[in-house]
Amino acid sequence: MTIFSRRSVNTKYNIVSSLLLVALFMALAYSNYLRAQSLILKGAIDNARIISRQIIETRDYLSKSVTSEPEHNENLIPQVAASRVAQQLTRGSNYYVRQVSLRYRNPDNRPDNFETIQLTTFRDVKAVETWQVTMKKGEKSLRYLLPMVSDESCLTCHGSYDTAPGFIQKRFPRGHFSYGYKVGEVIGAVSVSVPMEGLYRQIGANLKRDILYDGLVLLIFITISGWIIRRTILTPVKAVAASIAAVAHSGNFSERLEQRGDDEIGKLIGSFNELMAELERKTVQRVESEDRYRNFIEIAQSPIVTFMSDGKIVISNQKAEKMFGLTKQELLGQSIFDFMEHGEELQRAVEEYFSAGSSNLIGTATRQKVRDVCGKLFEVEMVISVSQSDQSPMFSAILRAVKE
Repeated sequence: MTIFSRRSVNTKYNIVSSLLLVALFMALAYSNYLRAQSLILKGAIDNARIISRQIIETRDYLSKSVTSEPEHNENLIPQVAASRVAQQLTRGSNYYVRQVSLRYRNPDNRPDNFETIQLTTFRDVKAVETWQVTMKKGEKSLRYLLPMVSDESCLTCHGSYDTAPGFIQKRFPRGHFSYGYKVGEVIGAVSVSVPMEGLYRQIGANLKRDILYDGLVLLIFITISGWIIRRTILTPVKAVAASIAAVAHSGNFSERLEQRGDDEIGKLIGSFNELMAELERKTVQRVESEDRYRNFIEIAQSPIVTFMSDGKIVISNQKAEKMFGLTKQELLGQSIFDFMEHGEELQRAVEEYFSAGSSNLIGTATRQKVRDVCGKLFEVEMVISVSQSDQSPMFSAILRAVKE
């Protein structure tokens, strides 16, 4: 944070806005990626459901409509016909469809572990459908199963051995598990498998393309918005800050900025110009006042020095310069306490004035001993008065040499 705090407002804005926009951009991209995954999965489930229902409807229709035809054409057996229809429906697609059953007669209809678990669930719980995205050999696949339920037409061939058609009796002997079906019993399921890796890879490719294109748009947006913000807000504020720093360094209150608008930035610049005008006016007044005061003390017959609360001499006349044996340039900035034999008494008197509002050394004539630049002591009569400046009170000491 220390490194960040040293950056300019322009840099901070660029960094913060860029980070926020990039974070928002990535969040939206990830959200779109998840939504695309969800839509693809939903579409795959819907297609699997439609295919499964078409197969079951075909099987049910043939089971109710055909009579002796299957005896002469096994392709009209409902189970066989439904399998052929599944092959036709999914030809040329990546959907893999088959009919599975716990009592399978065709080895091709033998369920795998996943299908076995789902068929058992259908049998015990009577579920309507089930689907799940599974992982096999490092690739994701959608597994969808829709149960097949026996009805009255199924019992014609798979009810009792005694009532079954002759060609069925020839294929399956008495006691075979192909018999004994009951109405409403789950006899199998249509199983649909859809590889998802290719679809997910396409989503990933689309995501990369979107990030590239949208990132370019984001970069252009950040550049343009940054230029606008910098031109309309940051640059004017920076100009105000630079002018304030220049005024603080030089003390020149004639600095003015061009006010180009009436918005918040324009009002800030206007307030700055008003402040500079007021400070310039007060500075002129103070300089004129100090000049009058200097002229006044210069014609005084007694040495006079003006000092601040810390003892620093800020104004002196020629009589004081002669008394202390220093030029004006040498005397200014010196501490008056250092020129007095008991300077600490005057220092305490100044502190007492600030704390109590009065002091026995201020406003009255007292005898004090002062020394010149060579260290020679001589006695003076000192009267201290207080005047108020723009910043803080100033103390003026009038010194009259006492003749022995």
